[in-house]
Amino acid sequence: MQWIYLGLLLFSISGLMTLDWRHKLAFWYDARRTALTIGFGIAVFVVWDILGIVLGIFFHGNSPYTLPFRLAPEFPIEELFFLLLLCYVTLILYRGLGRWQRTS
Repeated sequence: MQWIYLGLLLFSISGLMTLDWRHKLAFWYDARRTALTIGFGIAVFVVWDILGIVLGIFFHGNSPYTLPFRLAPEFPIEELFFLLLLCYVTLILYRGLGRWQRTS
């Protein structure tokens, strides 16, 4: 049961990668720039999460669907995969909508 959330995140990321490959929107368009963009986005959100944890706003809550591994107290390892998914889907939407507007 604990691997379900991480498995679904990885499944979703693989779906985004397939979409990206098919339409050449991010990594298959410019891998270096995509890695820098997603890496910067993840870094910003990690700082956001750490500040939220320190201020007592964010906490893990012992969900039965997450792994017992933590990067820090109240910071589950799945959070990095969620942030990757969040940044990747945003970039794909941005690039896809931009391409769609140019062709309309």
